[in-house]
Amino acid sequence: MAARYPYFAVEESSHGIRSGESLAAALRRILATPVARISACLLLTLSAGARSKAGVSDRFRWPAFLRAMEIVLLLLIGLRNNRIQDFACCACPKETFWRYSSYLIHWSLLIFSGFCVSAARLGLPDVGLVSYGEMIDQGRLINEAVSIPVIGDGDNGYGNSMNIKRTIKGYINAGFAGIMLEDQVAPKACGHTEGRKVISREEAIVHIKAAVDARKESGSDIVIVARSDARQAISLDEALWRVKAFADAGADVLFIDALASVEEMKAFCVVAPEVPKMANMLEGGGKTPILSPAELEEIGFRLVVYPLSLVGVSMRAMQDALVAVKDGGVPPPSILPSFQEIKDTLGFNRYYKEEKQYQVVS
Repeated sequence: MAARYPYFAVEESSHGIRSGESLAAALRRILATPVARISACLLLTLSAGARSKAGVSDRFRWPAFLRAMEIVLLLLIGLRNNRIQDFACCACPKETFWRYSSYLIHWSLLIFSGFCVSAARLGLPDVGLVSYGEMIDQGRLINEAVSIPVIGDGDNGYGNSMNIKRTIKGYINAGFAGIMLEDQVAPKACGHTEGRKVISREEAIVHIKAAVDARKESGSDIVIVARSDARQAISLDEALWRVKAFADAGADVLFIDALASVEEMKAFCVVAPEVPKMANMLEGGGKTPILSPAELEEIGFRLVVYPLSLVGVSMRAMQDALVAVKDGGVPPPSILPSFQEIKDTLGFNRYYKEEKQYQVVS
């Protein structure tokens, strides 16, 4: 695993990394515990469409979402008392807010989503437009901004098996503790949307084998999360066959997207029972039933993602703030932190304190 050095010195109390432990090793340890603690990954941006609707330029969009994000994170913290832990899914072009979310309620992990890189960096839907280079660039910045393990979304690996190997090694060098790979054709599509197609069984398995080989060649212990979209593209039986084969090929975590019932979720968790399973609780109209963390753990899931809670609330808060600014006012204190709070979040005071150590007395 490539060394990673956040801008500020790591505070031991702020995360679960043990002394001398690599981030990937920490991720594996967390996955092996009964209480797998996974953090919220945040999409802290306003879509181009929302900005256009509000009629305000980009320069107004950042400060106002902080309060709404904090409110939602504090609501989600109640779920952390359950045995299974949750996380939401996305990316933030202003990497410091990943730091903010991770220390606000002491999350242990983050997930870096292609959906949100596409939304936040390109202002475009997740339909295969974001590139390997853009994901690596964004991921490296986010990994530098946090001191906890991050699982990166590797989409479909950006090509054939040789591209898969380059993707794995690139994500390792960018500082990721884990990577998620899926079996969709190119261009890929966002989960829970129509028109998804998958590559052949044989090619999908070879891709996971190539990923495992790249990990071995790199001397890394990066965690490989294998995702199948075959449930929606072909059938449940096909998806179950594929994830079993992915486990046999060396995948560390399994994920079937868009499972359509509790019965299907149970059938998934029976496959390769020794390998952790991930569930996706897509809020507001997804295909998978929304269950509580306790219900998911009882079925057999180790990880669960809530991808839209923070995204939607943050976008709504920013949209309302932009409308207020356009109308000649400012957002109310209930959603807009003070300037001092914003400075604290961004690390101004910590920077000033550290800067004093290097002042030259003339």
